[in-house]
Amino acid sequence: MTAAPTALPPSPLNEDRKVLLARLVEGLDGPSLWWLSGYTAGLAQVQAPPQLAVLPGGATAPTAQAGQRLTVLYGSQTGNARREAEKLAQAAEAGGLAVRLVRADTYPTRELAGERLLYLVISTQGEGDPPDDSIGFTEFLLGKRAPKLPELKFAVLGLGDTSYADFCGIARKLDARLAELGAQRVADVGQADLDIDTVAGPWREHALAQARELLKAAPVPAAPHLATVTPLRPAAAWSHERPFPAEVLANQRVSGREFKGQGFQQYGRGDKDVRHLELSLEGSGLAYEPGDALGIRHRNPPALVEAMLQATRLDGNTAVTSGEQTLSLSEWLATRRELTRLSRPFLAAHAERSGAAALKQLLDPTQSAGLAALLADHQLVDVLRRWPADWDHDALLAALRPQAQRLYSIASSRKRVGEEAHLTVDVLGYHAHGHDHGGAASGFLAALEEGAQVPAYIEPNERFRVPADGSRDIVMIGPGTGVAPFRGFVQERAETGAAGRNWLFFGAQHFDTGFLYQVEWQEALRRRELHRLDLAFSRDQAAKVYVQDRLRERGAELYAWLQGGAHLYVCGAIAMGKDVHAALLDIVAAHRGGNAEAAAEYVTALQTEGRYSRDVY
Repeated sequence: MTAAPTALPPSPLNEDRKVLLARLVEGLDGPSLWWLSGYTAGLAQVQAPPQLAVLPGGATAPTAQAGQRLTVLYGSQTGNARREAEKLAQAAEAGGLAVRLVRADTYPTRELAGERLLYLVISTQGEGDPPDDSIGFTEFLLGKRAPKLPELKFAVLGLGDTSYADFCGIARKLDARLAELGAQRVADVGQADLDIDTVAGPWREHALAQARELLKAAPVPAAPHLATVTPLRPAAAWSHERPFPAEVLANQRVSGREFKGQGFQQYGRGDKDVRHLELSLEGSGLAYEPGDALGIRHRNPPALVEAMLQATRLDGNTAVTSGEQTLSLSEWLATRRELTRLSRPFLAAHAERSGAAALKQLLDPTQSAGLAALLADHQLVDVLRRWPADWDHDALLAALRPQAQRLYSIASSRKRVGEEAHLTVDVLGYHAHGHDHGGAASGFLAALEEGAQVPAYIEPNERFRVPADGSRDIVMIGPGTGVAPFRGFVQERAETGAAGRNWLFFGAQHFDTGFLYQVEWQEALRRRELHRLDLAFSRDQAAKVYVQDRLRERGAELYAWLQGGAHLYVCGAIAMGKDVHAALLDIVAAHRGGNAEAAAEYVTALQTEGRYSRDVY
């Protein structure tokens, strides 16, 4: 006998929200619906009664109180900090601890005063800035509203890049602030460079041991007890360690030329070399959403590898073992080591071997400006030539950092292009001290011919997505190759029949050589897939004009769009992102009585609501 279905409780949603929910779930398959149920249940957990925890599948079970659980909070720009936080949470859960995993922009700051054990995993962006998903939390913690935390025990793991002068700056700043608020540190701040696990692994083991000791009296629920507002994803079939060989379908220059589908019309040669690449993902099972990035594993230029060997006077054919892998030194340098970015640890090791007093002086903490200048205009080979030293094969390999991942915003929607991913790549040039290095990854991509293969994988960016509600307007600000994800946004919105308007701000140095995808944007305007287009070409007139200037000119209209519920997106260089943010604050202040504090609160609210998203690098 079939049991009667359980009656559902009355819906708490009004009719408008029911319509939005129907749009959201339309077309989703079973696994997607299960994932969505877990995600929404996780969001509900932060407001749920304290006796309930949200499980990965969306069910509920008794959970520990705040004093009996570990909260793992993370802020991530490119995904590395998120992955380390997931490892930490999974290891804690496997060890029988009650744990919840929370992305910083979804963490209710009102709960901080009640936390008893908090582990923070956060990356540093640029020169000591927090990742975008942590701006609100960072401002709260560093601000006047942060509570005293005498009962909190904490630890901070920072991820950074020693090619920047302020290495792991935001992690150190938050670690010091938590201690200043009275919290007790249970592990020294971890500061991981690109070879993340050499620091993160030991830090994680120590932090977990401390958590087990502190929570040893906590009752262990019989059911799984990993509560998360950002559900853990299954391991990807293809990753940075195991990339998919994507075939190159097209590799065409778009700077100085007009893009016309499969062909280009010559406009005149410009200084920039910007490429449009189309890669096949057929047979990979890889799926992406507009806003995600494609990671690639590149080979360093042969000329740069040879220059490194000449500068160190080492034999590239010598076999070298690192870990469980043995390769020739040339192959290590070509595919496994970072050759275009300096780091403080390498400089320290080279200063010791070379005995160069000038280099040692630059590493003095009081010489930060000189070190920053060196990091900005020198690469490894420049240092090796300027201050010669004796290196052996094993020592050199150990001193060099692992090859950094290179991420490129995907410039397409699968709904339009199928099993392909399109990229917009600025081929970087770098010339210093008589050696033309070029951008290693962008140069590698630019040289690929049709039919070649490029090792690739998907790096999700959940915070940079078109609105689930297709009736919302969107404003996109993307000068230069920052326009790449917005090509995918416009395609996606057109293919899904989104009713909201699309407004694009684009900028470049010159109209005739830098107007990327010009014909596509003109066609999108004609077809009403793009509703507004504002352009800023900085060097086509005496006074330079940038996208932030166009924003200020359109301030009243922009503010009206935001008041009407529009989502705002920014993609491009960090400096541009800061200029746009300042312009946005000025625009909002101008329309809120000139109150700068009210403007800052308004913009922060946009970020918290997910209506102001940035992908800056």
